Amino acid sequence: MLHRTKYPALAVVSLASLALLTACSGSADGAENSPAATASSTGAGATGTLTVYTSEPQAKIDELVAAYNKVNPEVSVEVFRAGTGELKTRIATEKETGGIQADVILAADVPTFEAYAAEGDLQVLDIDNAGELNQEIDGLVDAEGYYVGTRIIPTVIAYNTTLVDSAPESWAELTNAEYKGLIAMPNPDVSGAAAFNTTVWLETPALGENWLKNLISNEPTVLESNGPVGQAVAAGTSGIGIVVDYVARELAAKGSPISLNYPSDGVPYVSQPAGVFTDSKNPDAANEFVEFLVSKEGQELAVAQSYLPVRDDAGVPEGAPELADLQLLNPDLAVIAEKQAGAVAKFNELLK
Repeated sequence: MLHRTKYPALAVVSLASLALLTACSGSADGAENSPAATASSTGAGATGTLTVYTSEPQAKIDELVAAYNKVNPEVSVEVFRAGTGELKTRIATEKETGGIQADVILAADVPTFEAYAAEGDLQVLDIDNAGELNQEIDGLVDAEGYYVGTRIIPTVIAYNTTLVDSAPESWAELTNAEYKGLIAMPNPDVSGAAAFNTTVWLETPALGENWLKNLISNEPTVLESNGPVGQAVAAGTSGIGIVVDYVARELAAKGSPISLNYPSDGVPYVSQPAGVFTDSKNPDAANEFVEFLVSKEGQELAVAQSYLPVRDDAGVPEGAPELADLQLLNPDLAVIAEKQAGAVAKFNELLK
């Protein structure tokens, strides 16, 4: 299991404590309307260059940066965008050659952030709005303050409506013989969400290794990431796709013959955490960026980008369910973090 080492130089107030302080301050004394609170919420004063490493699709991160710059016009944001696997490789290389070159990481899964926190690569966040986030989502706000989730991204079963008459409604059904050769899924070596899902499946008693063996016996096509999986289903080269929900929803909105089912036997999800590296050269702007991500304005942008939000006051994308209506799988995230590398190795072993 991953164990975190405490770093005295980083011993500032944690997000959990900040959330409590924020909740206790209330409006009775007008503190939340004070100039200091206003400056914090608007990001006033942030300057310099900010480097963000992210697995976000390029168009979405471009929109996000543009929105952030409306609030923080004096900050020049540089983005390196890649799959979570490639990001981790880049960060490991930089650690060996002088230090991590980014200020912020915004990527798919909690285990990645747990590992960085344990290794001392993340500093405790200094943001004020953690208490405003959905308190029902497990692991959304790290108890020690090293990261915070920024959107809820469920994985679903998508299908081509012109090719599939009887679409599977559960993970269990995907092992049925009728779906052999029809399924596409993302590569867990590349996609953080796919690596997370693989671990969750293996740790879910009703699924487990036997289910994964049977799924792979159905000869799925393993594509690079979620985007290509969605495109394959939309184009009809695969009838069924294991894919994050927003990809299928966006393709359907553009007129593709694609629909989706949230699996009845449980919906795995990632929370796309954000954190600030210990090596950050601009921690002020970095924390402002993370705070913007989970602000009401930032979450309304997430909804406009077809993500389920981490706040209850930002709405949901058109055609998307409320989080309360989903049977979300909520595994022990410490266990998932500990076992994820082994789960990906097991997937690759079974795929051979």
